[in-house]
Amino acid sequence: MKLDTRITELIAIGSSVTANCQPCLQYHVDKARESGASDLDIAQAIEVAKMVRKGAAAKMDTFASAMSKTAPANAGAPGEGCGCR
Repeated sequence: MKLDTRITELIAIGSSVTANCQPCLQYHVDKARESGASDLDIAQAIEVAKMVRKGAAAKMDTFASAMSKTAPANAGAPGEGCGCR
């Protein structure tokens, strides 16, 4: 089964919101409208994404707080970790 363009763009709207990407959101809202999505469809996709983002942020905040209490003193030393530093 292949998703139609309208559904694909609504998913992309949600992804854009959770990724905090304003240019992506604008692009996918425009494409969703071109694909027949209504303003209500778009609003619902945005609201679901905001709930997901809020839930993920709350979980990350809890996790980060726990890490600050349990992280070893040398956490983040060169050559260790995830590589974001």
